[in-house]
Amino acid sequence: MCMSNNKTFGNTLHSSSHMEYLKALKQHRLKIKLSQVCVLLGFLLLWEVAATLNWIDSFFTSKPSEVFKLIINLSRDGSLFKHTAISVFEVVMGFVIGTILGTIAAIMLWWSDFAAKVLDPYLVVLNALPKIALGPIIIIWAGAGMRGIIVTALAISLVVTILATYNGFKEVDEEKIKMLMTFGATKFQILQKVVFPASIPTMLNTMKINIGMSWVGVIVGEFLVSKAGLGYLIVYGGQVFRLDIVMAGVIVLAIATALMYQLIVWLEAKFLRGRQ
Repeated sequence: MCMSNNKTFGNTLHSSSHMEYLKALKQHRLKIKLSQVCVLLGFLLLWEVAATLNWIDSFFTSKPSEVFKLIINLSRDGSLFKHTAISVFEVVMGFVIGTILGTIAAIMLWWSDFAAKVLDPYLVVLNALPKIALGPIIIIWAGAGMRGIIVTALAISLVVTILATYNGFKEVDEEKIKMLMTFGATKFQILQKVVFPASIPTMLNTMKINIGMSWVGVIVGEFLVSKAGLGYLIVYGGQVFRLDIVMAGVIVLAIATALMYQLIVWLEAKFLRGRQ
């Protein structure tokens, strides 16, 4: 009886301590979120005050209130949604195609060690090469318009996907692979049962990187040839010296990028939770 009471007391104490820990963790996360919001609001307030009091030239920097008014006006006439939708579509297409082709290429490199050793220096050079410099060449090859912009986004994200995914394949526990080979597993079975599942977290991390890379490719393409999209909006604002248009385009671009990144983070958290 005494032992039972002690066990109950111990469980209650453990549960109480665990609840306190979860509460403290939740409060810590809340403080981080509030601090992030305060930093953003403080920056916007300082920007507004500096422009209003002529500490900075608002002709070159604009100010948050003017940018906010412009975003509202562009939203009302539908042009902001049009430009944003075009850019998001181009990013999604480049991102999806790049992820699929990059994963397939990584599987082929893992499958053939000879091909991996032959292509490794070329992939390293392509990865180190400033992708923006390839923009004009890609536009000429693929053609002006949306197709060229999507190919630009694809070219920027593809090599990163190949290298990151292939390195993830190589880091899979060799003991597990040897064990399956001992039981007579084929290479496809090893890929299906061990290598690919173990590399999914790496692939998800690569996808988070590729969201930003795809946006870089799309904006570069839109700077060069587009007649619509957030990149076009930013370039147009610079050409007519409307810095409020430039800042509005940059802010919407940042919001769209952050939302797409958070979507990948949500998918990653859901997948990892499902594996536990």
